[in-house]
Amino acid sequence: MTSDISVLIVTRNRVDTLLWTLGHLAQLPEKPPIIVVDNASTDGTPERVRAAFPAVNVVALPTNQGLNARNIGVQAARTPLVAFCDDDSFWEPGALTKAVQYFRQYTHLGVLAGKVLLGDDNRLEPVCEAMRNSPLSSQLPLPGPAILGFVCCAVVIRRQAFLAMGGFNQQFAIAGEERLFSVDMLASGWSLSYADDMVCHHYPSPVRDCSHRIQLLTRDTLWYYWLRRPWYYALRHTLHIYQRSRSDENVRKGYQEAVRVLLLLLSKRRVVPVHVERQILKIESFY
Repeated sequence: MTSDISVLIVTRNRVDTLLWTLGHLAQLPEKPPIIVVDNASTDGTPERVRAAFPAVNVVALPTNQGLNARNIGVQAARTPLVAFCDDDSFWEPGALTKAVQYFRQYTHLGVLAGKVLLGDDNRLEPVCEAMRNSPLSSQLPLPGPAILGFVCCAVVIRRQAFLAMGGFNQQFAIAGEERLFSVDMLASGWSLSYADDMVCHHYPSPVRDCSHRIQLLTRDTLWYYWLRRPWYYALRHTLHIYQRSRSDENVRKGYQEAVRVLLLLLSKRRVVPVHVERQILKIESFY
């Protein structure tokens, strides 16, 4: 099993939560190799992880590389599959075994999203409810519903496919990367699916900078539309965001940040193929 799948965590200045997560991962029956990419923490994360979990491969970055840390972690992996975790989430025993089985059975599968249960009361993550009821279709057999998005703290990717398409777009922020990555994977010929029986537990921190998060998600959503969607939908969504920005300061800041690099983005614009756009429209008309 350890030759098939690794677990990857990207972290910054959350060493106590990370050590708690690693304690859970270390008890998994699959005993997967674990990679921690530290985004230039100042709380002694690399040293404390190495002392407590010597088997963990710690990649200590000298500067905070944001989302690119995930790309670095996948490059460091030596297994055909990589399971993403956050420093506050962990896979349930047996989940990674199911992932390996599914990827062996469905050789066209590039991304497999797991079911995320939140907190001690095991509430279902709302995004998982949406994936479970996905309106998308697939001409190829899949282990569950076809999807075009996921929660990055609970997803398994085929390393070959991930690296072939260049990984996550480094301009995007963590939490805003999934949508662009998903449509690019589908456009590259890989399938994406949701597995309700592949479970991950997530204990999101109550201490979050919601204002900054809204700014980044606003910016990244606009970038996604400008980079991949036909002009009709890109302009329509831009107008929608602009109208919201007039009454919401955080949306306004995200809008302004997105617009500042508009000309540079247009040089990288690559509209998705028609068959991918059809799938996107199924989602937008369904939810």
